[in-house]
Amino acid sequence: MLDQATYTPRLKAEFRDRIRPAMKEEFGYKNDMQIPRLDKIVLNMGVGEAVKDTKKVKQAAEELSLIAGQKAVITHAKKSIAGFRVREEMPLGCKVTLRGNRMYEFFDRLINIALPRVRDFRGVKGSSFDGRGNYAMGLKEQIVFPEIEFDKVDEVLGMDIIIATTAKTDAEAKALLKHFNMPFTS
Repeated sequence: MLDQATYTPRLKAEFRDRIRPAMKEEFGYKNDMQIPRLDKIVLNMGVGEAVKDTKKVKQAAEELSLIAGQKAVITHAKKSIAGFRVREEMPLGCKVTLRGNRMYEFFDRLINIALPRVRDFRGVKGSSFDGRGNYAMGLKEQIVFPEIEFDKVDEVLGMDIIIATTAKTDAEAKALLKHFNMPFTS
């Protein structure tokens, strides 16, 4: 078993040794604390079928926990919406917020294993930044992750992945993610 106190994920070491100096030179930062870094990664699954069957949310939470390596939290509806047959406090999805070593481990698996397994993959959109240095993307199926056993999946669900950085601008955030080998199309 790995000793968590001394273990450093591959991408975290790469950030420390290669990416930070490259970013400092590229943008001319005076202080190391100005250099953008990954802050957190939020994984979110909305389960539309949960209106008819609440067991689907529990299944999605278990799968998301396997993917993230951390227990998923079930999210509930804030308001009742009659048109969607949703009542207040009804479970509708699940989410996980990753930080630290787990965040780097997930990001490594996302870039090197999961994204290349997506059908007809040509890269991720380079314009999905929010203006404050955060990147959002979606996956249509959770089965691209090796932790999910294809035979045990009842229903293919999509997920949202939000990568929050400490960058002040989208250009800095895009440069940071490019240094991590994020496969942008443009």
